[in-house]
Amino acid sequence: MIRFLILAAVLIVPLFSGMGKSDSVSAEQGNNGHLIIAQNIPQLDDEIKGETFDLSALLAYENGKYVEVKENLKWGSLNKNVASISNEGVVTLSGQSGKTFIFVTNGKSYDRIGIHVKHGEANFDKQKGHKYDIISNAVRSMSVKEKVGQMLMPDFRNWNGQPVTEMNDEIKELVKKYHLGGVILFRENVVTTEQTVRLVDEYKKANEDYGLLLSIDQEGGIVTRLQSGTDFPGNMALGATRSTELAESVGYAIGSELHSLGINMNLAPVLDVNNNPDNPVIGVRSFGEDPQLVADLGTAYTKGLQNSGMAATAKHFPGHGDTATDSHLGLPSVPHDKERLLEVELYPFQQAMNEGIDAIMTAHVTFPKIDPTTVISKKDGTEIALPATLSYEVLTNLMRNEMGFDGVISTDALNMKAIADHFGPVDAVIRAVNAGTDIILMPVGLEEVASGLYEAVEKGEITEERLNQSVERLLTLKAKRGIFKQVTETPVEEKIEHAEEVVGNITHKETELEVARKSITLVQNNGLLPADKNNLDSVVVIGNTYSDSLQKALAEHHSSVELIKSTQPLSEAQLTKVRNADLVVLGTYTFNVSGRSPSSPQMQMVNQVIQAAPDKTVAVGIRNPYDIMAFPEVTSYITQYGFRDASFKASAETIFGLNNPSGKLPVTIYRDADSVLYPFGHGLSY
Repeated sequence: MIRFLILAAVLIVPLFSGMGKSDSVSAEQGNNGHLIIAQNIPQLDDEIKGETFDLSALLAYENGKYVEVKENLKWGSLNKNVASISNEGVVTLSGQSGKTFIFVTNGKSYDRIGIHVKHGEANFDKQKGHKYDIISNAVRSMSVKEKVGQMLMPDFRNWNGQPVTEMNDEIKELVKKYHLGGVILFRENVVTTEQTVRLVDEYKKANEDYGLLLSIDQEGGIVTRLQSGTDFPGNMALGATRSTELAESVGYAIGSELHSLGINMNLAPVLDVNNNPDNPVIGVRSFGEDPQLVADLGTAYTKGLQNSGMAATAKHFPGHGDTATDSHLGLPSVPHDKERLLEVELYPFQQAMNEGIDAIMTAHVTFPKIDPTTVISKKDGTEIALPATLSYEVLTNLMRNEMGFDGVISTDALNMKAIADHFGPVDAVIRAVNAGTDIILMPVGLEEVASGLYEAVEKGEITEERLNQSVERLLTLKAKRGIFKQVTETPVEEKIEHAEEVVGNITHKETELEVARKSITLVQNNGLLPADKNNLDSVVVIGNTYSDSLQKALAEHHSSVELIKSTQPLSEAQLTKVRNADLVVLGTYTFNVSGRSPSSPQMQMVNQVIQAAPDKTVAVGIRNPYDIMAFPEVTSYITQYGFRDASFKASAETIFGLNNPSGKLPVTIYRDADSVLYPFGHGLSY
């Protein structure tokens, strides 16, 4: 220890000389702040992942605030044989066993952290002392309003009827007034890379305390928010590939694009087990119907996301897969007992928790076998079961106490009808907080909800200790993901330049196409495929939703591809074109059970076409693999699990024999309630 102190003094003294005054949030804070390395915070993990990683330097103040500082710092390592560090605080491990101290100084204050490498495993040897307990100190120093603000995550999707694509003074004032800890962005808000970086940058500048969680639902597939990002196929497409490597690559690429834009929390992955073909809201957002498959791919996707620096969020706990009601529109129920839930619905969530996922989002679904509590609906006065989002039994007893989750819990959007119809805006939020939630997502009426929470604490309906628990978890998550209020933000032009190198780059596009090609599942084929385009004079595409995209993809390989756009039974003239065509490609699109009913207009048209051209019709299930249930007699059937361009390209390549299909069904396709048409894992190749 004496040798270290002498060496540190020799190294540090020259570093102080000639250094300017460090940037500060205020003169008062600048004079009182002391420098600490964020990784010394006791709530953060000791384990080091990866051969390179960033260290953060914070200035902590007596008033409980702390900010990240990057300028006017000197970093050093006492044993470069073990680890070196750049001027930007990036540590590189050498691969050798041993120990070093990394130190940082701003000329006035100094901190260090130990790094111990043994048998290929690296860990931090943290410094101890009260000065590192900045999270607990911050919680103690906050007012009730500040604590409530940390838990609020509203959306500013539109303002005065127009999409919010740039900051305005009114939103900026709301961020400050309510001490907001987070904001969620939607597709309307993220139009181009440059515009998104500027908007996010303005949000961060509006936030005054502890950094801002900027979240988004960038699942991939049918839930893709970025308009300028890579349009990855969704989870069920990944389920069809059976590849954890691809799932991790997709998670990392999505996280990298978001991170480059300044977004730091992805409300993904979906870990619902989609074992109900009639599910109208999850469907292809799920990796499949098998709990192990969902767990394996979900944890791989999460690993990729979190390794990119993104906070990941598994949803929708305890499971939205076995429902036939959309919780955006009604209140679904899952009737199973705990034993079944632990084996199926809860299994992927438990694996994600075991692997260290950052956050879990709740489901607006009732689980009467877990929590039989009933309440009176404000919609019609009827008695209803309490949704999981508002259930202490589900969030605290089950998730925290039984399953051992100590990360952040977020509600699903509280403006969804499953909650908004049956509970008042303030009542819903009070119930959610007392149930154990940490993030209040999209409350109905920011001012009303915030005031209602202040009053609930004042009246004792919510204890301040309950708030403290959530705020500590939120600040811990922010520290874990390097989300801090910064003394000086990186110039926005530099951020834009970096984002434009990352968002939609060629490597991500290659991964996008690889997933699409490997996901294509050839479910049925009576010798029609692959089609030899050289022996085809004419191809006719028939469909409605996304049929233009299917026609465009096929036209890249054949000069005569005609589109008949319709959802109704065809006219005699159209049927004549069908009979005269050499190849007929049907594009079907459904998202619920009524859409694939044989009596629906779309499926009447489909079966009419199959009857007119029985030996030359291939159907492409654009979204749901279950579509073939309505037309089992079709000659050939391909399912692509989504409507992004790469999936249409992969289907066209498969039809013309340029892609040998290798996808396997992630779900069972039923003939009827009692028999199976195609089993889980089925898939043909050429």
